[in-house]
Amino acid sequence: MEFRSLGYATDIAILRLGGSEVNNEGDAIIVRSPHSPTFWWGNFLLLDRAPERESASAWVDRFHDAFPTSRHIAIGINETRADDESLQGFRDLGLEVEYSTVMTTQSVTPPARVNSAATYRPLVSEDDWAQSIELRCACNDMGLEPVSYRAYVSDKTTSHRRLVAAGHGKWFGAFVDGRLACQMGLFRAGAGLARFQSVETHPDFRRQGLAANLVYTVSRFGLDELRASTLVMVADPDYFAIDLYRSVGFSDTETQFHISRRPPEDVVADN
Repeated sequence: MEFRSLGYATDIAILRLGGSEVNNEGDAIIVRSPHSPTFWWGNFLLLDRAPERESASAWVDRFHDAFPTSRHIAIGINETRADDESLQGFRDLGLEVEYSTVMTTQSVTPPARVNSAATYRPLVSEDDWAQSIELRCACNDMGLEPVSYRAYVSDKTTSHRRLVAAGHGKWFGAFVDGRLACQMGLFRAGAGLARFQSVETHPDFRRQGLAANLVYTVSRFGLDELRASTLVMVADPDYFAIDLYRSVGFSDTETQFHISRRPPEDVVADN
């Protein structure tokens, strides 16, 4: 099985760096993250092709065979376009089908709105990383159960710190009067590729230009220091932030498909 989806190719590249297990079975890839069992998209099944509508239940069974103790369902499609009729088979089973926009660029332009009140820099200190956890918890816009979400965020932060320590990339923040207001990571994700992670702005600091300025700063790091030829960003096509990414030079490249069912305890699905 070869990747056609740039979104999943870079997802899995970073998961590998973080210690996830990737098993290519030809018609599907099984990704397992024993260190983070409640991370939906660290424990998922990637199908090589969009199935026929009547085959959806068989693939759900395949997921359960691979993850017999899992309470979530997470299935990806290794396609950049898919027949909505085939995906309807998953909806018939009560699963949610979501679409993300994979964006790329080989160069960036400074944002039109410069926020010079913030300091844009990598996270380095214990306090920086502690603030990173608090910021992620404050950005729980999906309303996931807060205790489980904090445990997940703490685990992911530990994983991000390991990636930074190993030299795979850096985690950046926009600090306003010493307070972390916006953050994101950028890591190598294959030959010539670098992938953004978790672009988040605290609710108290949104729509102030911080994210655009930080995306530009981090992009320059990716192009100049990581020597990436292509930067990859995955965005919600219905969220206003996608226009922010376009404003600094990212363009829509393909669609990424996510099929999931949230577990009863609302453990987490994001990256």
